[in-house]
This record gives sequence, C-alpha cells and structure tokens, in this order.
Amino acid sequence: MIEIRFHGRGGQGAVTSAELLALAAINQGKYAQAFPSFGPERRGAPVVAFCRIDDKPIRLRTNIYEPNLVLVLDPSILRLVNVTAGLRSDGILITNTKFSGEEIKKELGIPHQTATVNATKIAMEELGLPITNTTMLGALLKAREIYSPDHLIEPLNKRFGRIAAKNISAFQRAYKETEVVRDEPEGGAHG
Repeated sequence: MIEIRFHGRGGQGAVTSAELLALAAINQGKYAQAFPSFGPERRGAPVVAFCRIDDKPIRLRTNIYEPNLVLVLDPSILRLVNVTAGLRSDGILITNTKFSGEEIKKELGIPHQTATVNATKIAMEELGLPITNTTMLGALLKAREIYSPDHLIEPLNKRFGRIAAKNISAFQRAYKETEVVRDEPEGGAHG
C-alpha cells in the first residue's frame, strides 16, 4: 500500500489533489481512498489531506501517520509544520519551492529523498493563479511513478471541464521540471 499525506492551505486544493490521485488509481482497477483532516480551518489556514492506494481492498480508516510520500503545496508550510513527521526512512518529501532538493534537505536537516519544483511559478504562468494542486501532482508522479502520468488526464478533464487544458499543461510541465534527489547508495556515489 502507498500512503500519501498532503500539506497545503485552505483553498489551494490539497483535498482535490488527494481525490484526483485516488480516482486515477480506481480507474485502473486499484483500490484507493482520499480524505481530508478538517478542524475549524478557513481559507489560508494549514490543512492536511490523505490518500491510500493499493492493489487489494483497503480496510484502514485512520489518518496516515507513517506516509511513503509527503506532498507540500505551499512552501511556507515547511516552516510552520513538521511535514516530515512519521515519513518513512525510504519516503520522499515532494515540495513546492524555488530552492533545490539539496538546499531543502540542508535547511530542514532531513535525511529523506526530496523532489522539488517551483509549482507556484508554473501555476501562475499556466493558470494565472497560484493554485498548485494539479501542478504538484505532476511532481508527485515524477518522484514516484505510482502509475503513468497519462492516467491522470481523464480525472483532470472531468474535474476541471473547460479549464482542464490549463491544468493538464501545468501538471505535465511540473512532471518535466521536477528535480528528484535520490539517496546515494551506501559508500557514496563511487563506493
């Protein structure tokens, strides 16, 4: 089972991202669930959403405490919330930032693999709005190909209708522009 935790702010589409990722998996015959963790949040307040994907039925109904992947839609969240809490040792932090993966690892002091993309810039250029949810899905699928990016096109078309083309363009561009920093093998690059 793959477990993903999404961190964003109210109104940025973290919940929509989780739902789209799950829908694309279900369309392929997999099992998936997507759900938010809501309190008294309002637009702009930090929010968390979750997604699970598996080849067999999913019986869990709890929040995700030890995710394989953590997706951060808003770079300011990195300084407000410990986004890597519970992230598995082989997990990947995927974040919207103008900084490189190595810079993020050093700044946050994290040992995890990272994937970074300037999703805000892409969203502004492709959508005209700083809403990074579809953009960050491109980064997520680049960091870990849960399934082919092509499988997300139909859910994007259904969800966004007349503005789907812009969202698909942002998604595809982020997939291409995402930098993934993998762990080095034991002994370093030449060991």
